[in-house]
Amino acid sequence: MKKQESFSLEKGEDSQEFDDDGQPRRTGTWMSASAHIITAVVGSGVLSLTWCLAQLGWVFGTCLLVVFAVISWYTCILLTDYYRSPHPVTGARNYNYMQAVKTNLGGRQFILCAIAQYETLVGVSIGYTITSSISMGAIRRSNCFRKYGHDRGCHTLNSYYLLIFGFIELVLSQIPNFHKLSFLSIIATIMSFVYSTIGIGLSIAKIAGGAHPQTSIGMPHREDMSSKDNMWNIFCAVGDIAFAYGFTSILFEIQDTLKSSPPENKVMKTATTIGISASTSFYMLCGLLGYAAFGNDAPGNYLTGFGFYDPFWLVDIANLCIVIHLIGAYQVIVQPIFAFVENWSRKKWPESRFVNKEYAFGNYRINLFRLIWRSTYVLLVTLVAMMFPFFNAFLALIGSTTFWPLTVYFPIEIYIVQAKILKSSFRWIWLRALCLVCLVVSGLAAAGSIRGLVMSVQTSKLFLSVS
Repeated sequence: MKKQESFSLEKGEDSQEFDDDGQPRRTGTWMSASAHIITAVVGSGVLSLTWCLAQLGWVFGTCLLVVFAVISWYTCILLTDYYRSPHPVTGARNYNYMQAVKTNLGGRQFILCAIAQYETLVGVSIGYTITSSISMGAIRRSNCFRKYGHDRGCHTLNSYYLLIFGFIELVLSQIPNFHKLSFLSIIATIMSFVYSTIGIGLSIAKIAGGAHPQTSIGMPHREDMSSKDNMWNIFCAVGDIAFAYGFTSILFEIQDTLKSSPPENKVMKTATTIGISASTSFYMLCGLLGYAAFGNDAPGNYLTGFGFYDPFWLVDIANLCIVIHLIGAYQVIVQPIFAFVENWSRKKWPESRFVNKEYAFGNYRINLFRLIWRSTYVLLVTLVAMMFPFFNAFLALIGSTTFWPLTVYFPIEIYIVQAKILKSSFRWIWLRALCLVCLVVSGLAAAGSIRGLVMSVQTSKLFLSVS
């Protein structure tokens, strides 16, 4: 606080250019924050929900969608009060999740948070790269089906599309920081609504056309699959649903874009409620209608798995919207990684021209370290996506291993410490019980996703992913 107060005195309390921490004045609103949240949440996870329902059945699948939504909303609401510490309105800012954990819980917890947060962000950026390449390949396959019929395989190598997506992100990754991403998030949000709406419309059309696939009230038992395999698929589906609601890893970065009046925590609570409510509504529609249309044989990705063939042009538009959305969502996800490495480097080498010098080219500013480091990151992510392009199992692994620490454990631990909740009180007991139950569920989902990845690796060839 002393540093922030001294800056305010130097700049003047009525400065229109800087906030109380010396940073350029923030201009974000509940609308831009909601767009960031929807962009981050309604990503590739929505595409696997129909498959998840096919593993879980009507009752358990629907309940899990609601339960994960409520847990995510509740813990995110708790986190919004810790963007500033010690007071949620006048305290010093915590610019990211790790800093909030360090401020409120201490150093050891900070290290665990760093591992979980950056595992999430790196994993999601790989997952988005995989999903985008699959959608690009689906557009080509759709056109091939139109020419040669549905019986033609029309399979295509995904590596080319992975490289195309990587090149696009290579360029966009030079956007300097999170505060410059509002326009990209708004476009991405629109795209997510468009392709989700198309998926919903196609599902309704399939149902109205007389589709009566086999569905199950409880968990389905498949005759073509052993009980053991069926159980692993259930665990993997739980991980997919957990992945679908993960945005806590960038919550503080989103909140850091907001104007300070009205208070950031109040605005962020509104944005969180809007973002998760909108996302859950689309998840329920896509998942339940998709399950009604395809039943227990639903494909892993219901827009690229060709549960729908006609109309071809509408399927193409949906997949194009997925690609555009994930181009923006990728940037929302990776900016915290970029910021962490670059801020650390500036503190480590404050005199280095390579790290700190900005070169102006008209309206554009280039920093050599930023150019090289960010390009290297995008290239490595693309390389990993080419090596392990397994959609459902990969999403489940990310969701299962990061949902518990980031969405459940740390928010609750911070809340217990800051609210001074008495040990063994009713609130303390049920919060601990929630932590324990979510830990068990996450562990089972992680086991299922790891098994799925191992089986996928055993049956695939390196750099030869085909869709």
